[in-house]
Amino acid sequence: MRTLVIGGGIAGQAVVEAIRDQDPDHELTLVCGEPRLPYDRVALSTLLADGADPDTLTIRPPSWYEDHRIEVITGRWIDQLDPDDLRLDGKRYDRAVLCTGSDALVPPIPGAEHAHVFRGPEDCEALAHSAGRRAVVIGGGLLGLEAAYGLAARGSAVTVVHLMDRLMERQLDDGSATLLAPAIQSLGVDVRLQANTQRITPEGVLLDDGEFLPAELVVISVGIRPQTTLAQQMGLEVNRGIVVDDHLTTSHPDVKAVGECAEHRGIVHGIVAPIHEQAKALAAGEPYTGTVPTAKLKVMGVDLVTAGTHEGARAVVVAGETTYRKLAVDADGRAVGAILLGDTRGAELLTDAVRTARETDDPLALLAEASQATAADLPDGARVCNCHGVCKGEIVDAIRTRGLGSTLEVVNVTRAGAGCGSCKPVVSELLQLERGGAAEEATYLCPCRRQTREQLAAVVRERGLESVSELGEACGAGRECGACKPGLAYLVSEIRGNRHREERHARFINDRVHANIQNDGTFSVVPRIRGGVTTAEELRRIADVAERHEVPLIKITGGQRIDLLGVRKEQLPAIWEELDMPSGHAYAKAVRTVKTCVGTDFCRFGLGDAMGVGIELERAMEGLYTPHKVKSAVTGCPRNCAEAYVKDIGLVAVEGGWELYVGGAAGATVRKGDLLTTVSTSDEAIRVALAFLQHYRESAEYLERTYAYLERVGIDAVRTAVLDHEEELLERYRIAKAAADPDPWRERHDPVHPRQFAELDS
Repeated sequence: MRTLVIGGGIAGQAVVEAIRDQDPDHELTLVCGEPRLPYDRVALSTLLADGADPDTLTIRPPSWYEDHRIEVITGRWIDQLDPDDLRLDGKRYDRAVLCTGSDALVPPIPGAEHAHVFRGPEDCEALAHSAGRRAVVIGGGLLGLEAAYGLAARGSAVTVVHLMDRLMERQLDDGSATLLAPAIQSLGVDVRLQANTQRITPEGVLLDDGEFLPAELVVISVGIRPQTTLAQQMGLEVNRGIVVDDHLTTSHPDVKAVGECAEHRGIVHGIVAPIHEQAKALAAGEPYTGTVPTAKLKVMGVDLVTAGTHEGARAVVVAGETTYRKLAVDADGRAVGAILLGDTRGAELLTDAVRTARETDDPLALLAEASQATAADLPDGARVCNCHGVCKGEIVDAIRTRGLGSTLEVVNVTRAGAGCGSCKPVVSELLQLERGGAAEEATYLCPCRRQTREQLAAVVRERGLESVSELGEACGAGRECGACKPGLAYLVSEIRGNRHREERHARFINDRVHANIQNDGTFSVVPRIRGGVTTAEELRRIADVAERHEVPLIKITGGQRIDLLGVRKEQLPAIWEELDMPSGHAYAKAVRTVKTCVGTDFCRFGLGDAMGVGIELERAMEGLYTPHKVKSAVTGCPRNCAEAYVKDIGLVAVEGGWELYVGGAAGATVRKGDLLTTVSTSDEAIRVALAFLQHYRESAEYLERTYAYLERVGIDAVRTAVLDHEEELLERYRIAKAAADPDPWRERHDPVHPRQFAELDS
């Protein structure tokens, strides 16, 4: 059987996954109109609000399609196909599945060409570049509010213009909408209801009552329009969407349609849950009878879940000043709708009650039951994850049959929680229930394949592997969901002593462009200032660069460096060229700064040369990548002005020598470091510090800070490992240091690929 799936969105991905789960031998070709693999469009609001890397939205890595024998064609728009002879590039297919999705609906408003829409990563990029300006969002539905929140989170003054008398009128009744409006306004978003847009101009929006709203940015988000162009060319029946029956078959028996492009029983679904239900039904050859609409507002600080309709023969409401809980039932007492605002306890149970039309003699009792419900009370059919259509029963079965021991494993294996992430607490609760309350197991480096750091390290050593790709080919690590690839990249580089083959696709965005991405999508530039000691010439150079490139903010950091904030990605190479200073590695899981006090040079209490020792230590460590960031300090006396006691590595001058502390922390976790040893000279202190650093590099789990590692292993075991094997550790440190890149920003002269520093990294 050969199936051609046209459309590389959530629907296309869901279809190929569902078919492959049912039939390992089915021939599948997935054609993506966009120049990228399928990505999670639901999370676009997060991308806009947090400035995240677009690559984080990719549902599966390229290796997944290879391993599951799915041919993928990207950047290909199909505008012609003969339903009686389904051929593409000469290959004949038995059937086609249209997953062409939808386009943003743009009403015929004069001047609409001056507005943006909100449908893809490129739209997020365009909106991000206008962040901080006055903005008007036309549309007060789910997507409109999420777009407004994303812009407000980036500093824009936002006004939502909505034609109807309440926000989200399809999902909310008057009572809940009355509470939602002030909640949205508290986030800095102005709301105009019953406001009709007459015209859009480059200067703003003119309403039909004559009011003009000045704006440098206008976004239209009023709904979707099913993409039916190909279906019409094929001669298929098209109404609002591509008309399908209960088997998702179009008017041609060899052509199916799934997702936002399909019209089933007169309904076009614009949410994610029906996509997964349709895909599973199609793959299993079972009828699809429809989906109860649900909605979840992904706006931080506003908890809102709705299911079904807000109208019914009867309804019960429990409301407070900021909370609203409603359950509606029909004349037979069957649940038909729920609204939970500000208090979403029991959302999964109520959503399942609406989906299954649960009968209840006492709606108020059911509402109260939901407020007390735990994961144990959910029926197996209750949908825990709407983003990926995963039910409780599927999660529990995976935990039992595959012996899953951590939330991360469950997320990677079942995909529950891999979308917006709001269902992860329920996933964790189900795991705890199945484990009888036992603590979670240590996380595997590759959860999908349940492979530990030690197992993967052994494969790298035994086979002499030099890259993440080679490791994936050898044992499958990183090929299922790709989330572990940054950890694998570190593992390979550490074991190979930095004499590995760098593959930039396996790194985080920060490591790919050597800068720290900020919440508005811009980056920070932090040149290295060793030990916090600089010169007038360096300061002058930094000031000139900041002025010339109009850097929005210059800040002295807690690590005694100067941070240039608000830099656009395309500005990075020129700024680093003009600074002509090495990177401070402020963006990476690597050795950061070494903070110092003035020591004996100026302080009357000084017992040791803090600045000199700090600079020497920083030179010795800089450029090395580590399981997590490593912060260090050298203080010239026990008064601890450089805060060495709460650093990953801290050297403290005392009478007659130096104390070395490790595993300190002063962030969300506050911990005084453990005393590793006391030595008589600064040279000895630096040697032991480097030996500890190498031990940590070789032994800690990826993303495990030194303080967590010390608490897990214990200072006695670490002291024995470091002091008894100091020379061997230092030898491996020297090998890694010799191969480390002292300044990754030399890539400005020779980028890894042409778009490395372009607006959308690829």
